Amino acid sequence: MNAHSAPQERRSPGPQELTVLGQPGRERSDAAHNRARLLDAATSLVRELGARNVTMEAVASAAKVGKGTLFRRFGDRQGLMRALIDHAEQEYQRAFLSGPPPLGPGAAASERLAAFGASTICHTLDHLDLYLAAEPCIERRHLVPASVVRLTHVTTLLRQAGASGDVEALAHALLGYLDTALLHHLHVRRGFSRARIEKGWRELTDRAVLAVPSRGVDT
Repeated sequence: MNAHSAPQERRSPGPQELTVLGQPGRERSDAAHNRARLLDAATSLVRELGARNVTMEAVASAAKVGKGTLFRRFGDRQGLMRALIDHAEQEYQRAFLSGPPPLGPGAAASERLAAFGASTICHTLDHLDLYLAAEPCIERRHLVPASVVRLTHVTTLLRQAGASGDVEALAHALLGYLDTALLHHLHVRRGFSRARIEKGWRELTDRAVLAVPSRGVDT
């Protein structure tokens, strides 16, 4: 996302313009089957060993393919970790883009904001080891497609809820609370419960749209 241009704010696209990202392009059935088999093997190893301890050799062995096949499919270990995250992100994105309310369309924007934070916290902590292993370099952290989707979604909900001022900057600030490294620090290092972290998100979003009358249900 680019910065706002003066004097008119550059608006983010609405929810109808967002689609689930991270899905592979159209593939032959055998290629899709092989990809799924490799990802299933890698997912099982991540659950068993932790993402940081999973090697390309171990995944190839578990999937019963040559290591060269795995490298050709995903490029390198970082590519494999990104593919695993894309795999995990698909259902998560579908839920807040088109799933049932209050996370999906059909609830008031303020309710959707609260549900989005709770869903993101749960999703990130459930896949924390994987996200930490595939964390992009700091210069690219906000440019990866999943981050752009989240920013656009939160910006849109803030506008629908009646937030004022530089709404995109406010969305960036709110999403900083859902940053993988911060959630790791709060949950693992500081011992914050999921309920406490979710309560923090609700307090932040409530303040972001404080004293703004309800605008009803979005579509």
